[in-house]
Amino acid sequence: MRFVHLSDTHLGYRQYGLFEREKDFYDVFMDLTGKIIEERPDFVIHSGDFFESSRPPTTALLTVQNCLAQLKERNIPIYAIPGNHDTIMRKNALPPLVLYKNFGLKLISLRNPYYIENGIFIGGVPFNSRYFADRLKNQIQELSRKSMEYDYRILVLHQGIDKYIPYEYELKIGDIPENFNYYAFGHIHNRIIDDYGQGKLVYPGSPEIWRIDELPTYKTKGKGFYLVDTDGDLPDIQPVDLQLPRETIQKEIEYSDLNKQLKELKDYVSNLNKKPVVNLKVIGQDFNRSHVYELINKCFKDLCLTIRPQYDIQTAADEKISSDNNLDIEDIVKNKLNNPAQSSLTLKLLDKLSHGDMDAAQETVDEFYENYQ
Repeated sequence: MRFVHLSDTHLGYRQYGLFEREKDFYDVFMDLTGKIIEERPDFVIHSGDFFESSRPPTTALLTVQNCLAQLKERNIPIYAIPGNHDTIMRKNALPPLVLYKNFGLKLISLRNPYYIENGIFIGGVPFNSRYFADRLKNQIQELSRKSMEYDYRILVLHQGIDKYIPYEYELKIGDIPENFNYYAFGHIHNRIIDDYGQGKLVYPGSPEIWRIDELPTYKTKGKGFYLVDTDGDLPDIQPVDLQLPRETIQKEIEYSDLNKQLKELKDYVSNLNKKPVVNLKVIGQDFNRSHVYELINKCFKDLCLTIRPQYDIQTAADEKISSDNNLDIEDIVKNKLNNPAQSSLTLKLLDKLSHGDMDAAQETVDEFYENYQ
């Protein structure tokens, strides 16, 4: 048996408030669907965050409908769980994925926690915040017991694990049963393949760049989905990469070499087919931020979809805290707040804001309060 594992498509996401970026996510999903059809798998697993929100725009809903209709025509079912973005945090509320029952989508939910596909157990639990970790662990253990009747077992979750995101996890690695052959996880946007239990623990990552901190691993590991073959003793997992419709550029420039590096970047950007998203960080001593912004804007305003400058202005009086002081920021925050949820939020914000990433900080706050409700 062969199946496709994907996650975190975040359809409807309008990055930086730009419609062009929202359309990029739709284009990637349509390209992804075409590649799935080319691979002709027996089924597809989507591990959460199909949509950016629980109330996706009409274009997002129609894009999914059209793509799922293509899969249904070829008898390719898709199993999906709600993630933290497309879950409605109200009792008895239904996620938007219920709209696609007649288009071949089988929703993994509390009501239907598992399915059997040609003898393969496919079970999972929708996203749970850290506040409901005990309930989540009990639900996973129940699935573990029920799965033992079947020779091949897949666990589907949309959760963070402490081994991979130590400040933002909902589960510890030891909370996960070891009797599954494939762990189809979502929530982390970078690709991860790890040995665990009787098989492999896998995050396929997001197929588009949802946040700028995903760019380094995109350059080394790509983005797309995984094609999994279950016939061997261990799952055979092959990446299927997508060509993203628009380039995202992140570059640090020394102020002392500003004009030369801006010219080189302008020459590169001028040859791209689509206007890129450009993140620039200018580093130097005692420069005028407004003057630098004017230079950047003049150079790129007609060439980029958006340009997002940051400035690291150093002075001669700057002093760095010696590493000999051994300040443990995490311990300081945890001891001061004495609240795991608030400590986690504070550490996340500290990380994002220290890098000047206001958008990621805002998303962190929004996600915190969405889960807190």
